[in-house]
Amino acid sequence: MNFNLTQIPTRTPKPRNNGLTMVMDKGLSVSEAKNFLEVAGPHVDIVKLGFGTAHVTPRLREKIEVYKEAGMNVYFGGTLFEAFLIRNQFEDYLAVCKDYEIDYMEVSDGSITIPHAEKCGYIEKMTKYGTILSEVGSKDAAHIMPPYKWIELMRAELEAGSTYVIAEAREAGNVGIYRGTGEVREGLVQEILTQIPAEKIIWEAPQKAQQLYFLELIGCNVNLGNIAPNEVIPLEAMRIGLRGDTFRLYLDTDKAIY
Repeated sequence: MNFNLTQIPTRTPKPRNNGLTMVMDKGLSVSEAKNFLEVAGPHVDIVKLGFGTAHVTPRLREKIEVYKEAGMNVYFGGTLFEAFLIRNQFEDYLAVCKDYEIDYMEVSDGSITIPHAEKCGYIEKMTKYGTILSEVGSKDAAHIMPPYKWIELMRAELEAGSTYVIAEAREAGNVGIYRGTGEVREGLVQEILTQIPAEKIIWEAPQKAQQLYFLELIGCNVNLGNIAPNEVIPLEAMRIGLRGDTFRLYLDTDKAIY
């Protein structure tokens, strides 16, 4: 931090298990990744190579090495996992992860339908190869699950070996835990939190209003995902009360002079 400011909430130090910021890289070049890390690296924990972009990204191996050398945990988007799976290439997917030294892996079923017992089976198998993030929720806006189902699926996937469950929202933040307008399904979120520990959930929250909701609900060390590279610094400022939206969130009103 550059200044001595009092009444700033304490962020969990890196390497951290909660208070995570997961960034979605949708095709940054190697030089863009380096520039991004120069500014935002201290505030980023995980980088997701969004959906299937890894398959068409030039100099992929070099970019992954840039991220890993900076201490980032890197993983391929769940859509790529599903693309391999639907083509009966699960073992090929594991081989690709090994070849690129990817030890964070996402198990998702947002674009295909996998019986949940089978999904949990994949999670169990893949824990032998790395840290598993499993995504819950559909990318289909018409597919709405009741809160008890979200809880049931999240609990089962954590028990199967997922380190974190990701609450689906897509890159736009308009499905899953959000309505089509981007508004948070507050009842759903709050019901989930009665049964699933907040530190085990990464909430996809690409929009500022969504990020603000979770900061106000859970606190500055909430796990947030699908953050755009150019939104990391604004998010970190908002996490600690240095943006108008959260300016008074952590202030002791008895000590404030205005």
